[in-house]
Amino acid sequence: MAKARNGGGRRRDGVWDPLKSSSSDRQRAEAVPKTPQTLSPAYRLAYVDEDFLCREELRPIRLQLELLKVEMMMAERGITSTVVMFGGARIPAPGQSAWAARNETQRANLEAASVYYDEARKFARLCSRYSAGSDFREYVVVTGGGPGVMEAGNRGAADEGAPSIGLNIVLPHEQAPNAYVTPELSFNFHYFAIRKMHFMLRAKAVAVFPGGFGTLDEFFECLTLIQTGRMERIPLLLFGSKFWQSIINFEALAEFGTIAPEDVNLISFVDTADEAWKIVQDFYEHPE
Repeated sequence: MAKARNGGGRRRDGVWDPLKSSSSDRQRAEAVPKTPQTLSPAYRLAYVDEDFLCREELRPIRLQLELLKVEMMMAERGITSTVVMFGGARIPAPGQSAWAARNETQRANLEAASVYYDEARKFARLCSRYSAGSDFREYVVVTGGGPGVMEAGNRGAADEGAPSIGLNIVLPHEQAPNAYVTPELSFNFHYFAIRKMHFMLRAKAVAVFPGGFGTLDEFFECLTLIQTGRMERIPLLLFGSKFWQSIINFEALAEFGTIAPEDVNLISFVDTADEAWKIVQDFYEHPE
């Protein structure tokens, strides 16, 4: 489609915009002669000046950008709902060694936990199989994008030829996204809070596998939102009933009075992918 001479024209969404685009001005600014004035940081366009954008005073803008970028790219792909999968990065695939183990007890525990890698992969396959009926717009698998259980979730979606999302975050010991995340849906965050918002924004179910502090943080974020009515009730699935009931004594909280007895019913303990998917099917009254 023809564009106006001043660089405006039809935007990608079809709306007429006669103003010169920001990208065209960026290209023109890069082509100007190099002089002491144009090489000064003051001359840079504000929206391409990374040093300026990283200033402390610009934190509200960076928060908004992290929220908006992912929201726009999800919308462009037509993704309307997701299944969120949380779990430990240290849980290996069956047959692999536990790279994070510090002693033989930890090694034995983590390698025995590889059963959750298999169940996570299978659960993601079941979700993606159902997602295929909506052109992969509903029940799209989303993980933290890392290794372990997260890799299993993205891998299960890939088994079905389905797209899947990875919401990575910059950490001190940075790891690349696992190889099964759809590249166009592989995101990276600075702010934990915005990342957790994107986990919850489209969630129709949340599956939580054994994990560490990060997994617990994500689980309790979701549980608190549901308990306080800030989020619709959705299936909240804890994989590994023995693990979770040994780690967190929910009944003791209810007996002490710091939560209501019925709050425990917000959680479903499961041990297999089939059991978990049946809960999701029944909750939303999906056909078998």
